[in-house]
Amino acid sequence: MQQFVDHDSSAGVIDFACGSLTYDGHKGTDFALPSLAMQAQGVNVIAAAPGTVRGVRNDMVDILQGQAGAPDVSSKECGNGVVIDHGNGWETQYCHMAQGSVTVRSGDHVAMGQVLGQVGLSGQTQFPHVHFSVRHNGEVVDPFDPNDEATCGPSNTTLWIDTPPTPAGGLISTGFAPNVPEYTEVKAGTAGVVELDQSGNIVLWGFSFGVQSGDEMTFEIIGPSGPIFEHTETLTRDQAMVFRASGKRAPASGWDTGDYAGMVTLQRDGTELDRQVINVTVR
Repeated sequence: MQQFVDHDSSAGVIDFACGSLTYDGHKGTDFALPSLAMQAQGVNVIAAAPGTVRGVRNDMVDILQGQAGAPDVSSKECGNGVVIDHGNGWETQYCHMAQGSVTVRSGDHVAMGQVLGQVGLSGQTQFPHVHFSVRHNGEVVDPFDPNDEATCGPSNTTLWIDTPPTPAGGLISTGFAPNVPEYTEVKAGTAGVVELDQSGNIVLWGFSFGVQSGDEMTFEIIGPSGPIFEHTETLTRDQAMVFRASGKRAPASGWDTGDYAGMVTLQRDGTELDRQVINVTVR
């Protein structure tokens, strides 16, 4: 979950946890995929509760906004999506679904957990995700704080059957590469490798979300004979997503062959937010 409902009615932003995982006027919860590759594999969007389909759009192209050929999505920011009427003034909306993937039609009755379509890139979006909105009598409701009573954390009463964890930031993905990969490769999910040449570079990269100025990303590489590299980088500004990489050139004799482990850690004010470990084989 990369972004939440904005609880600040002014030009500022604040999520239910008193954090900044939102943007001005954001009206839903964004469930993001770690890469375009995962989107291509197909990830289902399911109905949060039983109800009747009130509206559907299914014909908008999947393309990152800002990319060449991206259409004007004014008044169609949601992209392909579904609106479900749950009765008693409650409705949910599911946005940015994949073109042609929507499996329901207006008037259909759906069950909780029924597949509605798949996560896509349609509408106003910079990454593959489903934007999930809850409304009651036309007013936005935050499922983590439906009664607007939270004090820097989930309310005692939420709309979730099981309230999911909501980290204040974290790692989307990590990987090894022979050189610093292009950001487009990281977002596409094609940057990581499982083998490296013993005479080449070893680069460890991390792709994070919800970072704040002062956060630290630490890169550690351990080879067959022990630690070979450690570097900590301090991030200098708040960003919804950020990519960093660090590594080392091969010594004159080349790297020892065998298995290497890389660990990327994201910290804030001395507290670990997230950690991922990835492996590569040097041949």
